[in-house]
Amino acid sequence: MNSIENLSEILSAGLPGAVLSVDAHIDMDCIVVKADRLVDAVKFLTEDPRLLFVNFTDLCGADYPAREQRFEVVIHLLSPKHNARVRLKTMVDERTPVPSLTPVFPSADWFEREAYDMYGILFTGHPDLRRLLTDYGFEGYPLRKDFPLTGYVEVRYDDEAKRVVYEPVKLTQEFRAFDFLSPWEGTEYVLPGDEKAKS
Repeated sequence: MNSIENLSEILSAGLPGAVLSVDAHIDMDCIVVKADRLVDAVKFLTEDPRLLFVNFTDLCGADYPAREQRFEVVIHLLSPKHNARVRLKTMVDERTPVPSLTPVFPSADWFEREAYDMYGILFTGHPDLRRLLTDYGFEGYPLRKDFPLTGYVEVRYDDEAKRVVYEPVKLTQEFRAFDFLSPWEGTEYVLPGDEKAKS
């Protein structure tokens, strides 16, 4: 069960055409599957008596903007019977939805909502796909690499208006000018006591 060859054989026999690659890592194996076969792969890993990855641990997103399929959906499963973990990945672009895992693992609900809220990854068949961590009317997806560091709008409580107001972001202080001749960055002049070191 722990050998990568054995897992590869089980997956290729049980999921023909779904698995793109299987890689061995130090702590767990990583399986890359086609997006449209993700639920089939999770069901197989969960139900096959040789595997029994019955514990849904995590689902998250990752952004690689240089790729054609910029997003990775990463799922971690645990098999308590075999004391083994597996990482399942699939790749999609901004418009292609991923099938929801909520029919197999209802606990995937909020994990998928977080991936949608932070990255904009869409999930088909999700019972309630809406933002989870950002405010109503929030624009953009904060964990995408192309999201500006300052965001688009600032939310604050206005004492005069006695309500929460939304304003375009404005920097309240200028960017700091660093003195690159400080001892921390290295100097062109010789510091007292370093005469021998510089020669």
